[in-house]
Amino acid sequence: MQFAQRLQPLQSNVFADMDRAKASALAAGRQLIDLSLGSSDLPTEAHVLEAIAKSLYDRSTHGYLLFYGTQAFRQAAADCYEQKFGIKVNSETEVLPLIGSQEGTAHLPLALLNPGDFALLLDPGYPSHAGGVYLASGQIYPMPLLAENGFLPVFADIPAAVVAQSRMMVLSYPHNPTAAIAPLSFFQEAVAFCQQHNIVLVHDFPYVDLVFEETRGVGNSFSQSHSLVPSILQADPEKSVSIEFFTLSKSYNMGGFRIGYAIGNAELIKALRQIKAAVDFNQYRGILHGAIAALTGSQAGVTNTVATFRQRRDAFVNALHRIGWQVPIPQATMYIWAKLPSPWQQNSVEFCTQLVKKTGVAASPGAGFGKSGEGYVRFALVHEPHLLETAVEKIAEFL
Repeated sequence: MQFAQRLQPLQSNVFADMDRAKASALAAGRQLIDLSLGSSDLPTEAHVLEAIAKSLYDRSTHGYLLFYGTQAFRQAAADCYEQKFGIKVNSETEVLPLIGSQEGTAHLPLALLNPGDFALLLDPGYPSHAGGVYLASGQIYPMPLLAENGFLPVFADIPAAVVAQSRMMVLSYPHNPTAAIAPLSFFQEAVAFCQQHNIVLVHDFPYVDLVFEETRGVGNSFSQSHSLVPSILQADPEKSVSIEFFTLSKSYNMGGFRIGYAIGNAELIKALRQIKAAVDFNQYRGILHGAIAALTGSQAGVTNTVATFRQRRDAFVNALHRIGWQVPIPQATMYIWAKLPSPWQQNSVEFCTQLVKKTGVAASPGAGFGKSGEGYVRFALVHEPHLLETAVEKIAEFL
């Protein structure tokens, strides 16, 4: 049986290897403390679940849902965006519902890239960004993210020949895995670069709300915004080259419901909608009812979620510092990006494999996020503080 060549780059998956390592640890009787996946353990708010539950008994929600049936959700997303960032959005032409933002970032390359075209991706970065480019038969140019640059790419370092063949750039701040944030001035630089070279600018924005209060005033002041971090469209208010992806997975703890949306340039929204129409309709209408309740209802749950992850961040970082592992304190996300101690700095996969085998503590190797991630490990703060502190005790024994 013969398969398409585009599957070749998808065969190597560090996270699948880690999944096998976790299974082996469980089979050996280890008690697993899984800090490897950024899947929130916090509950979805009751008013969101009630909206979904109520929909189950409404027969009108049981059929296929086409684009025009999503108007109420698109309007809620547009209103939410305008309230946060002060930029008006046309819900008919500039918003598209998605089955999670990952659907959008994986499918958009199909609308933008011809075989051999380049996509400029963050290195390290979220793996599905690369996967979508491979499926579109595109090439990847990794933009290295270094600590000395605040984990921001340097556009001047991209070779002119690559720029000439580039059709899209993907950014994502607050960033997974490094937890870095980007000021508006950086986004303005990115927009100018993409406008100059006719490149589509994609911003994956899942951690829009998962930002800690001390971030305020750290090079991130911008007008008309109720968010602690900027949107790419604040640097491109005319939406000339930009599209931004949002999800309810992090802010509202709705990862399993697979609900997200895109906001941006009308032509890009139309093109992505054409790809989506060939692949699926939409998710169950009741899930959209829940999403509307999340976006338009009380935001106390979001505030509590942020406070919870801040408490976990402080507990985990303080515990690492107590054992002599100095890591920076992240200003956003649910992750700790830690530089590995000697002798593990050139083999993050082996570190994580041996750590889970000997202690039951699972983490994500930096190499799984790209070449520039080697030498680091990512911990996801998806357990209560006492379990995070127990994990650090086990790590100390391992080290």
